[in-house]
Amino acid sequence: MTLLVTAATGNLGRLVIDSLIARGADPASIVAGARDTSKAADLSARGVRVAELDYDRPDTVAAAIDGVDAVLLISGSEVGRRIDQHKAVIDAAKDAGVSKFVYTSAPKARTSALVLAPEHKATEELISASGLPSVILRNNWYTENYAGDAAQASETGVLAASVGDGRVASASRADYADAAAVVLLEDGHIGSVYELGGDVSWNFSDLASAISEVTGRPVEYTPLSTDEHAAALESAGLDAATIGFVTALDAGIRDGALAETDGTLARLIGRPTTPLAEGLRAIA
Repeated sequence: MTLLVTAATGNLGRLVIDSLIARGADPASIVAGARDTSKAADLSARGVRVAELDYDRPDTVAAAIDGVDAVLLISGSEVGRRIDQHKAVIDAAKDAGVSKFVYTSAPKARTSALVLAPEHKATEELISASGLPSVILRNNWYTENYAGDAAQASETGVLAASVGDGRVASASRADYADAAAVVLLEDGHIGSVYELGGDVSWNFSDLASAISEVTGRPVEYTPLSTDEHAAALESAGLDAATIGFVTALDAGIRDGALAETDGTLARLIGRPTTPLAEGLRAIA
C-alpha cells in the first residue's frame, strides 16, 4: 500500500513519516508531498519518495496522488484559503480512486464556535460529499502551540490571556502523528470521526505552573478581559485583524471549545499522551 502524506516537510508531517516507518512501513511505500521539495532532502535520503505538492496548484496535487492508495491531508496553514486548497486534494483523491482518505480536522468541527472551525467544517462536508472512504482526526491543540507563550512567560514571569478558567486538552504533535500513522496503516477505521485530545484537560494556571517547572522560573497566570487583552496586543504592535483572531481564539477556549477529552487518542496510539510539562520540556 502506497501512502501519501501532504505537508510532509512541516512539523506534523515529518513526525507522521517517522511514526509510519517506526511502525513498520517501508519508506519506499511513502510519498512525501511538499510544496518545496528541496526541504525534503532528508526524507529522500531515508528512502521516502518525494513529490511536489502545492495546494494552490492542482496539477501538482493530481500528479502526487496518482497511484497512491491512502492519503493523509494535513490541513493547510493559510487561514482563509484552506477550503479551496483542501478541495484540490479531495478532488484529486476522488479522481484517483484512493481507498483511504484521512484528514486532520478540529475539535467538534461541525458544531464548534471556535474561530478556526468553519474551514474544517467545510472541508469535512466536502469529504463527505465526495464519497471518499475517509477517517476524520479532529485534533485538539498541540502543546507546541504554547512554545512562544512559555518563552515569553519565563522571561516576564507573567502568562496573560483572556481565556478565563477555560481548559485545553492538548497533546504533543508526536501523539497526533502516531494517531495518523495508526489509522493509515490499520484496517477498520474507515467511516470513523475521532475526537482526539490529551489525557488531561488543563487550565492556564496549570500551564503557568508547568512553565515554572520546566524553566525553573516563577510564572503566574494573569487573567485578562477580552478588552484588556486586545489593548495589550495593540500596545505590542499587532494589527487589528490579528488582535481579533487571537482574542477570538481565547474566547473559544474560555467557552470550552478545547476542554473535552475522552481518552480516544491514548487508546488509538496504545499509550498515555504526553503530559503538559513533558511536552513543554521537549521544546524549551
